[in-house]
Amino acid sequence: MLHAIAITPVKDSIETTLETIIAIADSDYKVHHIVYNDFSSIDSKKALIEASKKYPFELIHLEDITDQPSPNYKLVLQNAQERALKENLPLIVIESDVQVKKDTIQKMIDFNKKQEDSGLVGAVTVDHKGVVNFPYLKFKDETASFLDTKRSLSFCCTLMNSKFLETYSFQDLNNNKDWFDVFISGKTIELGFKNYILMDTPVLHQPHGSRPWKHLKYTNPIKYYFLKLINKRDRI
Repeated sequence: MLHAIAITPVKDSIETTLETIIAIADSDYKVHHIVYNDFSSIDSKKALIEASKKYPFELIHLEDITDQPSPNYKLVLQNAQERALKENLPLIVIESDVQVKKDTIQKMIDFNKKQEDSGLVGAVTVDHKGVVNFPYLKFKDETASFLDTKRSLSFCCTLMNSKFLETYSFQDLNNNKDWFDVFISGKTIELGFKNYILMDTPVLHQPHGSRPWKHLKYTNPIKYYFLKLINKRDRI
């Protein structure tokens, strides 16, 4: 029995991506896992094809359906929403720098079923020591098992409620943006849903493993912002 559609957008970072794939395959709750290869290198593409022979996930190469350069998060969300609505399942984004635990997906789905007003349900992110890390440092001092928050959730590991997916079409997402965490977090609340962060359901997050170039933001911020401006990337 499938409990959700789970998607993982991939742009190289094959080591962390394989860790993500293996962790999802080992989950207690089974999902229809779709990996979207967003114009990765030839070597990364080959590694994903080999992994698809070993682990239960569907591999989609975005180069087969678009000539739009990476990042193609909007296209991924649109395709995933269509799949989730067709299968009448919630949609979970699990990015390629995140490792879920065996019971992570089960906890998220069970919580979502209890909270009929949920729009987004996010799992808090932690480092290898279990300490809350980016992008949820804003919640690091919270002690409750879960929080109802109006602050934006990241798509690191986040479930989207089926009712929300039925209410808002991702076809309407802004073409001038690359990432949609902040916008969709606000849209759910605007439409009368609530966003929750599960503090008792931590997932390992290796920040920017899915987008290695973002490490420049910390090692060479001048170069990072120059490239961001010139290449018009990382538009939120």
